[in-house]
Amino acid sequence: MNVEFAPSRPDTATTVVLPVAKGVLAERIAGEAAAEGLRAAASLARFEGEAGSIAEYVETRGGVARRILLLGTGSANESDAVKAGSALTAKLLTSGETALVLDAGGVATPVLMRMLEGVVLRGWRYDRYRTRLPATQKPTLDRIVVASAGDDASAAWTKASAVIDGVSFARELVTEPANIIYPESFVERCQRLAAMGVELQVLDEAAMAAAGMGALLGVGQGSERPSRLLVMKWDGTGGAAKTPVVFVGKGVTFDTGGISLKPPAGMEDMKWDMGGAAAVAGAMMALAGRKANAYVVGVCGLVENMPDGKAQRPGDVVTSMSGQTIEVINTDAEGRLVLCDAITWVQKNYSPKVLVDLATLTGAMIVSLGHEHGGIFANDDALATQLVAAGGAVGDPLWRMPLGEAYNKLIDSPIADMKNVGPREGGSITAAQFLQRFIDEGVAWAHLDIAGMVWASKPGPGWDKGATGYGVRLLDRYIADNHEG
Repeated sequence: MNVEFAPSRPDTATTVVLPVAKGVLAERIAGEAAAEGLRAAASLARFEGEAGSIAEYVETRGGVARRILLLGTGSANESDAVKAGSALTAKLLTSGETALVLDAGGVATPVLMRMLEGVVLRGWRYDRYRTRLPATQKPTLDRIVVASAGDDASAAWTKASAVIDGVSFARELVTEPANIIYPESFVERCQRLAAMGVELQVLDEAAMAAAGMGALLGVGQGSERPSRLLVMKWDGTGGAAKTPVVFVGKGVTFDTGGISLKPPAGMEDMKWDMGGAAAVAGAMMALAGRKANAYVVGVCGLVENMPDGKAQRPGDVVTSMSGQTIEVINTDAEGRLVLCDAITWVQKNYSPKVLVDLATLTGAMIVSLGHEHGGIFANDDALATQLVAAGGAVGDPLWRMPLGEAYNKLIDSPIADMKNVGPREGGSITAAQFLQRFIDEGVAWAHLDIAGMVWASKPGPGWDKGATGYGVRLLDRYIADNHEG
């Protein structure tokens, strides 16, 4: 969707949108020629400016219909702005309208940026494989003219749109089926980041074997698709920063559960078990796109978990890159095996002081938090606070979960250093405890279990049904607030 800026409202506009904060309708429409009609439309719709509410007024001039929409922005904060923008797109995306004018007079630039974010992201669709879509269901709205915005709005949009591009990229990766996105093709899709200044490094199975990454390779050994480790480096500091912030993403491009096979019903959803890796790739695109003044390394462990004759078995023991041994009790607890070697590799090669991993790791997290929050586990209170604040600011909410020695003991193994699962109770916590065993001393670490957040069964603020792009805006805001000068 194209966004343009104009100094004033074009006279030829047939669809005009007036953002209205709660309780200020009279003031907002006072100078409008159609003020009387707008007041009547607002009354009929019981419009009071609540975020996402819409009242519509239509008039005819010279045989041409002209539509004015009152768009409620609630308290006119960033969260309400996203909701408002999303509601606008939901109404007009397939309406037959191709362009609208958003009169941004009096709207603060940060709020306007979030409103446009809602407009664009709610309009994101992936119809590549829908060859018989009726014309009435095809998107028509593709142009937004923003009138009377602040002088800094255009420059702000350049940065905001870079983050939106990152979210869209993550959604694309998550939405594609597993016969299209697998470890090698995931890497190929990310080649576009190289043109943006991101340094890419790819480890194939031979390189990972030489590094001793037995945990990650064990997960993918039952698949015909070879595993990969993708490393993306963005240094917007010109070498001034010596230590990067590291993001690590779980990239299981399809998860059958392996020998511990999942039930068939719903298994098709496991194409999005690489949502953590998609979030990391999207965040790297966002940072590079807006030229972030930060040094960040993103690592994606990419595997496919399949149950053929070469697949690892429950009871197998693998040796991780760290040298720690793992008894594989359940081959469907594979994400932590991928992450632990990726975490070890990036610590050995980059010596970070801050490391954040993201993963659709456990169904237990969905049981705990539903689809309202991602879970966060951390060994550092300051880091946890920063990430929770960043998530809250952009609409990717997090809820902190506990860690502790009592939980850690639950994954001790009688024949190896640890098991890859504990008891049924506290499954998300024992998964986090597993990962913590691979974090070097002195590294501030947070684990984000986003199993309930990367895919939505119903529309929300900034997304339609399907991939949400959760995590991209969170990571970008965390860097902006804490690691840029």
